[in-house]
Amino acid sequence: MKPGDIIENLEVIDIADEGKAVCKNDGIVIFIDKAVPGDIVNVKIRKKHKSFFEGSVDSIIHPSKERTTPVCHHFGTCGGCKWQHFSYAMQLQFKQKQVEDAMTRIGKLENPNILPIIGSAEQTFYRNKLDYSFADRKWLTREEMNVDEPAFEPGLGFHIPGKFDKVLDIKQCYLQADPSNDIRLSVRKYCVENEMPFMNIRKREGMMRGLIIRNTTIGGLMVIVMVYQDEEGKLNGLLEHLKNNFPQITSLLYVINNKANDTIHDQEIHCYHGKEYIEEQMENLTFRIGPKSFFQTNGKQALVLYQVAREFAGLKGDEVVYDLYTGTGTIANFVAHQSKKVVGIEYVKEAIDDANVNSQINNVGNTVFYAGDMKDLLTDDFMDQNGRPDVIITDPPRVGMHQDVVKQLLKVACKKIVYVSCNPATQARDLEMLSEKYKVVKLQPVDMFPHTAHVENVALLELLD
Repeated sequence: MKPGDIIENLEVIDIADEGKAVCKNDGIVIFIDKAVPGDIVNVKIRKKHKSFFEGSVDSIIHPSKERTTPVCHHFGTCGGCKWQHFSYAMQLQFKQKQVEDAMTRIGKLENPNILPIIGSAEQTFYRNKLDYSFADRKWLTREEMNVDEPAFEPGLGFHIPGKFDKVLDIKQCYLQADPSNDIRLSVRKYCVENEMPFMNIRKREGMMRGLIIRNTTIGGLMVIVMVYQDEEGKLNGLLEHLKNNFPQITSLLYVINNKANDTIHDQEIHCYHGKEYIEEQMENLTFRIGPKSFFQTNGKQALVLYQVAREFAGLKGDEVVYDLYTGTGTIANFVAHQSKKVVGIEYVKEAIDDANVNSQINNVGNTVFYAGDMKDLLTDDFMDQNGRPDVIITDPPRVGMHQDVVKQLLKVACKKIVYVSCNPATQARDLEMLSEKYKVVKLQPVDMFPHTAHVENVALLELLD
């Protein structure tokens, strides 16, 4: 095989960890996009690697019974929702398999007790945050290129995967509930009509840079407009337009960001209208979400995830709980009423400020929060001051826990660890290191992101006798 070849009548047999479909030709693996297990396809070879090939579907000879019609017409070009083309039941099946493979292959667990995955009740309009980017020239699809005079228009939408300077202009997105689409389309129309130039990130030219829309299940709606510069004072007109045409907006903010990247965590956020935050509710708790706050992007399923973590912790009310990577203290406050004391630790000081606010507005008096490096904070002196943990809950980022933190957990040797993860592979790696002193009692996959290859997983570890 070589790039350009078309291999006929291949059966798609599996889905790999990264979400691509798998088929084989003479025993050689070919990874392909937009195929479904059970498909019989002709495959065009695109790239050759040392031990495998990459290809694309040239034509479908016989579709899988699990194949479905994608709801979004941006499917295949947009980088999100890559699994829209097959049934949700099969998506859950392969997410379950992803956890099983990681735990046995990386975690070295024999016959792990993995409970059936908990699916999301909503497969569309489930996200509470979307980040859009402006570009002075939108990304053209093949169909748009194959016309006599392609329309080189500006774009407001999502980045093409792997291309920081290319933006797909989104007509309708099925990830966030109304009025999200209307707001984005209205902003685009207003900016074009009022000659507010869209950003060219390579040349560092233009005005309009980003748009962030956040919502909550109890009616909070935050819109953040990000500009590279306010040319001729035009920003005020756009903000007034949003204020007048979308009374649902409860928090209208803006930021002037003229640095190289789009992150706003180090930028000053200005409130134009409404409050500087929105609020979300989980059970009897209220959580305040600011423009820089992290909050799980599938709010309803986050409640399920935290309920699993609390159940695994098995709290009786007399335990000292340490919540590592506490973020804005969501889990810490969620389990506080079932604990004697909760100690939250997080690298980011601003997140700790949010965590303290969340405890205050919920009248939670048994939480304390610290900002700092976990491996440095988890000392005997620190535990003498705050109490030694009976239970540790840890919810690290995708890269997992630093090995120094794992080593510190082994030294602490508390009775029980509940490990919440958004990446089963790095979680399995950490569990293998913790196996020196802990056994994995059970694992619970939770689907937070339908139509993607991502899966959350909660593990319960108990100290060996």
